[in-house]
Amino acid sequence: IRNDKTGSGKSTIIDLIIGLIKPSSGIITIDGRKLDDGNIKNWQRNIALVPQTIFLTDESILQNICLGVESSMIDLEKVKSCIEKVFLTEFIKKLPLKYNTKIGERGVRLSGGQRQRIGIARALYKGTKVLILDEATNALDEKTEKNLISNLQTLSEDLTIIFISHRPHTISFCNKIISID
Repeated sequence: IRNDKTGSGKSTIIDLIIGLIKPSSGIITIDGRKLDDGNIKNWQRNIALVPQTIFLTDESILQNICLGVESSMIDLEKVKSCIEKVFLTEFIKKLPLKYNTKIGERGVRLSGGQRQRIGIARALYKGTKVLILDEATNALDEKTEKNLISNLQTLSEDLTIIFISHRPHTISFCNKIISID
């Protein structure tokens, strides 16, 4: 979704897709089935949303990527794969405690781009069928963003990515672009 103006309804559309609000007219369908109270929770389990501002706790990188996952259930190999896809491997290798490095409240020990990449790694770790990236790469330099998008393109064909951005080059890989005015 290309959003040329603020206040154009992008957040409302995302809230409708996720099922946080109901349409005032018409219906939302997923694979031909009406989204309703009976299937909304199942639908929401299939979605990972990466907002522009990532929620981070004053815990380790590992705990922030696996947010809500019990420590004994964390798949470290899957974490490493997600970290690699978002280009944080070299950064983490240089840290004294690697994945166990605490990032500070709201990720204050990280750059904006690193925070966003941890948010994307978290979404990838969740392993959903729908990934919504809401201005989730705007803090990245153009080269890192291009490489990250290239990696996202190689993910499973079963993954639907909804990418919201003000920047046309960010969504140039999409097979469908919707411009909202």
